[in-house]
Amino acid sequence: MTQLDQFLARAESLLERLEGLLPPSHPEPDWTAATAWRWRKKGGRGYLQPVLHVSAIRLDDLQHIGPQKGQIEQNTRQFVEGKPANNVLLTGARGTGKSSLIKACLNQFSAQGLRLIEVDKTDLADLADIVDLVAGRPERFVIFCDDLSFEEGEGGYKALKVALDGSISAQSDNVQIYATSNRRHLLPERMSDNAGYTHGDDGDLHPGETVEEKISLSERFGLWVSFYSFKQDDYLDIVTHWLSHFGCNAAQIEAARPDALRWALQRGSRSGRVAWQFARDYAGRSQA
Repeated sequence: MTQLDQFLARAESLLERLEGLLPPSHPEPDWTAATAWRWRKKGGRGYLQPVLHVSAIRLDDLQHIGPQKGQIEQNTRQFVEGKPANNVLLTGARGTGKSSLIKACLNQFSAQGLRLIEVDKTDLADLADIVDLVAGRPERFVIFCDDLSFEEGEGGYKALKVALDGSISAQSDNVQIYATSNRRHLLPERMSDNAGYTHGDDGDLHPGETVEEKISLSERFGLWVSFYSFKQDDYLDIVTHWLSHFGCNAAQIEAARPDALRWALQRGSRSGRVAWQFARDYAGRSQA
């Protein structure tokens, strides 16, 4: 065996060992396997994991958020039909249907090609890779960022800004970003932000620019939709809807009202989520 043959044999052996150390490559997604996906990371590589059991919530299940539902449904319909549509930021009180509304839109429009990709905020730096992965597909993809908020200095903040409106490349025509948050501006707001005329020894030289930076991300969403806490009667209407959904009769529903109010009082919230949780508990006990 010549020295060249020995070198090639050793090089081939070395490459085989290196391949064993590399993380496995993930196959191309089977786009027929699901209507919803999660972006996952393994061995430093991102891939789309199909969601095999998607929430079955429907638009009709969401009560007392008519204006918000109308805005999101219309925007999503425009997007699915290939018409101009906006990225969406849904903000406001917890448990009022922000995330559920996005899931309900998937169920409403999945037959027309709508698909959902859920991305955790820790993986927002991969947004460009996700967009490249789906850009050539005929389906319409909503990238869903749930319960989004940032602390100052987090990397995903700038990645999202660029993905929304800031890259040299245009956003893909078949991708929109829908995000939910309890914070209107996605970043913590402090009293010092409003004290532009007061400076300590190490204060911000241009506090107005700091405030602009904090609202610049939310402004890149074309559509803002706000959600508010429910009144007592609205909360009880939602309880009635879910109790009926779980098979309770009219007498059981009427008898449940005092318990539903106590349940909300214990949790300090009259929200759709609290109503749904109470209905599951009450209906389960009634059927025991």
